[in-house]
Amino acid sequence: MTKVLFCFPGQGSQRAGMLDNLPNSNFYNNEALRVLGIGLKELNSELNQQQNNIVQAALLIDGVAHASELIKHGVKPSFVCGLSIGAYPAAVISGVLAFEDALRMVFRRGELMQAAYPNGYGLTAIIGLPIESVEDICASVRNVYIANHNSDDQIVIAGSNENMKAAATLAEAKGANRCVRIKITVPSHCCLLDRAAQTFHEEFKDIEVSRPKTTYISGSTGRAIFNPKMILEDLIFNMCRRTQWREAMVSVYQRGCSTAVELPPGYTLTALTKKAFGEGLSISFDQLGLREVLDQLDFTS
Repeated sequence: MTKVLFCFPGQGSQRAGMLDNLPNSNFYNNEALRVLGIGLKELNSELNQQQNNIVQAALLIDGVAHASELIKHGVKPSFVCGLSIGAYPAAVISGVLAFEDALRMVFRRGELMQAAYPNGYGLTAIIGLPIESVEDICASVRNVYIANHNSDDQIVIAGSNENMKAAATLAEAKGANRCVRIKITVPSHCCLLDRAAQTFHEEFKDIEVSRPKTTYISGSTGRAIFNPKMILEDLIFNMCRRTQWREAMVSVYQRGCSTAVELPPGYTLTALTKKAFGEGLSISFDQLGLREVLDQLDFTS
């Protein structure tokens, strides 16, 4: 039987209108209104998606809704993995977190992150340099840190706008193909968010969690985690820990899985995962749609 990985994208993949045509939209609208006091219309608007808490809630809903739709059509994942906020829909689909609890968590997570750095900070992707070169750049530019090791030649850095600009200039001088500012306004996945993560931990450390029914792969460590308390710790602190997407995908591939579906609204993880999977299949739900995904996975229910 084919082993399938569900990949859930992180912040930066969002777009206005991404919750249009959401499967089971009445349920998710009612849940958002009940838990957060706002509905899909507010979560879906371009103006509101300038706010981290709104974006993170929308990403959770989008990922869970479409993953549940695939499962309803017979596609049962063997593994789940999410990049940053994407770890939360992964945890819901694996049975670790209740959807309601995940919704409260990500909304608060976004609030804490934005409060810590309301402006002047963010993330920049450096494309075309190995991690060793980017580490050298970070060592020479004050308060710039590696945030994501996405692939052999795509590294994301975190820091202030000014310092990231200096790092990007050095990267281009070293031969980087390009440096791209990501649609995130906080310096995620580094020590700059340690204090926000600790506050988050104090607020949610006792939330109810269950043993995963589907293997949960940590996007921070690149390893499978089965203990529910350890998964909760992974979720809470992933905002201040480096993302190891490349390592996570290699780990899944070594476990005999070479088929991955990236859930909406993303497509970037599809290309990154394909690099780790070699000849395997890595596809984006957002780009193909439900029927084409089922056809490619050879599900006909």
